[in-house]
Amino acid sequence: MKINDIAAKIEEIVPLGLAQDWDNVGLLIGDEKLNVKNILLTIDITKDVVAEAKRLKAQMIISYHPVIWDGLKKIVAAGATEVIYRLIREDISVFSIHTALDVAEGGVNDELAEMVGICDAKPIGDFVEDSESKVYKLAIFVPVEAAAKVSNALFAAGAGGIGRYEKCSFETEGIGSFLPGRDAKPAVGKRGRLEKVPEIRFETIVPAKKLDDCIAAMKKAHPYEMPAFDVIKLYNNRDKFGLGRIGNLKKPVQLRQIIEKIKDKTGAKAMGIVGRQSRIVRKAAVCAGSCGKIINAVIAAECDLYVTGELKHHQALAGEQADLTCICLSHTVSERFILKKLAKRLQKEIKNITIKISRVDSDPFIWKQI
Repeated sequence: MKINDIAAKIEEIVPLGLAQDWDNVGLLIGDEKLNVKNILLTIDITKDVVAEAKRLKAQMIISYHPVIWDGLKKIVAAGATEVIYRLIREDISVFSIHTALDVAEGGVNDELAEMVGICDAKPIGDFVEDSESKVYKLAIFVPVEAAAKVSNALFAAGAGGIGRYEKCSFETEGIGSFLPGRDAKPAVGKRGRLEKVPEIRFETIVPAKKLDDCIAAMKKAHPYEMPAFDVIKLYNNRDKFGLGRIGNLKKPVQLRQIIEKIKDKTGAKAMGIVGRQSRIVRKAAVCAGSCGKIINAVIAAECDLYVTGELKHHQALAGEQADLTCICLSHTVSERFILKKLAKRLQKEIKNITIKISRVDSDPFIWKQI
């Protein structure tokens, strides 16, 4: 299977348009036409991970964190670009998903929210507009006898979907008028004579990513030389997409119970705790990785608990002073658990490729009592 086909499957699960604008996601290294038989999943790409990928004969690595963050002026075999050099030399492609997976439905933050027990969780901040959710109304004016052909062509091209319903449309009868010019080649009527034709105004919904294909299909099926049509962008009232999740718990729960569930689901062996270590939790927030600045919104919402990867010193102090209990799992532990679920979802979509989770990728920190 080629990388561009795999990328399309990944985007069905993790739309890259959800990533933060400072992030670097998508195919970062490799040839989209390369055939892939083995994929390695990892949080970070290190020298050990590259060696593991080579040993497993993986032609592609899907990483959570990007292997390239900033612009590069050189790629050499030693120093900061050593890992990139090795990936290119071993012909191993890299596809990164990072904050797109944080924001996506069913992604990292949704899973953290479920662990904590948050009901009807909402994003906290750093909102993004999901280009996949943009929709347009396409209105076409077509002769009555050609309406079925045009509508079928549009539906086949991806128009007409509303929620769980397909082939949604509306039709209005009317009279279309036009005067073919001297150089026109009218399908109906003659040049230089005003024509009035019974027509249908056919309206349907088209997702943004399929708009060009639908217009092309309509023009091909339409009998007129110059079809008349309108494209109208619709207001999107879907919930916002953003980092973190916040909401009330279904019922008040002891903090200790939440901690035990987090340990079980993430495999966390240690955690930093700010504030009260024993309390009833009624409202909580989560944000994987480094989401310190979001703590201000969490405090303003009067949450009892905030679960994240890491906090800066002054952010931890702010939480403590606001009587907000904060749990820091460490950056990588707050994210790593998602790989198993992602592997299963990808394997379901890509059945003829072997997908493995890295065994050498790990938290760079060793947490121990001293």
